[in-house]
Amino acid sequence: MSDSPDAPDASPALPAHVAGSGALDRLVETARGYAQQSAADNTLSAYAADWAHFARWCRMKGADDLPPSPEMIGLYLADLAAPADNMAGLSVPTIERRLSGLTWNVAQRGFTIDRRNRHIATVLAGIRRRHARPPKQKEAIAPEEILAMAATLPHDLRGLRDRAILLLGYAGGLRRSEITGLDHARDETIDGRGWVEIMEDGAVLTLNAKTGWREVEIGRGTSGRSCPVHALEQWLRFAKIGFGPLFVRVSRDGRRALEARLNDRHVARLIKQTVLAAGIRSDLPEAERLALFSGHSLRAGLASWAEVDERHVQKHLGHASAEMTRRYQRRKDRFRVNLTKAAGL
Repeated sequence: MSDSPDAPDASPALPAHVAGSGALDRLVETARGYAQQSAADNTLSAYAADWAHFARWCRMKGADDLPPSPEMIGLYLADLAAPADNMAGLSVPTIERRLSGLTWNVAQRGFTIDRRNRHIATVLAGIRRRHARPPKQKEAIAPEEILAMAATLPHDLRGLRDRAILLLGYAGGLRRSEITGLDHARDETIDGRGWVEIMEDGAVLTLNAKTGWREVEIGRGTSGRSCPVHALEQWLRFAKIGFGPLFVRVSRDGRRALEARLNDRHVARLIKQTVLAAGIRSDLPEAERLALFSGHSLRAGLASWAEVDERHVQKHLGHASAEMTRRYQRRKDRFRVNLTKAAGL
């Protein structure tokens, strides 16, 4: 059984047979800094929780978590899908995420998990076949809905910030972390995930996202009410943002912009708050309305309503394939292009 399942000592270090020196010690610290940036904080937190759960499960079964046994991992996956206590099993995507977390944690401890091993692969294939369901997709926000949501916000400093977040996030098809990770300019903070450059015709966002670096061009809108670049300029002007994080917290009295970067959870809360305030999907109970919308509703909205060639949307969202972009498209008029008639039938 491992002594410390939650905190592997996988930091880069000198080989035991190499004597240390000032230059080598500096490189070790540099390598450790890079290693800490190898995955997003949210991903590392999820992986730590995955390992803690697996290690606890092994202790309850009287088994060792290290070295990893393919047989025990297969049994663990089966228990996640069909718990013995008649509780609901985890979804297939969550089980696959748990396995990825275990694979990462085991690698940090100097071992490997062969996901092709029959004790793992066959169990996972059976789980997929029996329990897989179409993914629950979040509702896409339509153009008139995002404008209605923005209109519910006040015109104080907090309202200016949140209006810019909604419009910029929608027009850019941005993830929550991409919005809150923006800096005013390049290389201004350690935790920044990109920066913005405002031009005459729009703004260019340079983002370091899940799929690597990409540029997102956001043109100016048809009016001040709907223009994301105008909303951003208003926020920067009145908040006096000239350096550091682009979107920051506001003082309790709403009069001053603080230095602390907004957490990406603020974007999800903002979307749910303004969806309710704007009366979107008021035909449903409040709990169902809240469950329908999240940060992905912004990306899905752009993908669904942008009347341009699909390739432009794919590039804008940073998707590696057109199939991934189509998953974000929620519009019901799916037969705008009728290939049956185009084929002569």
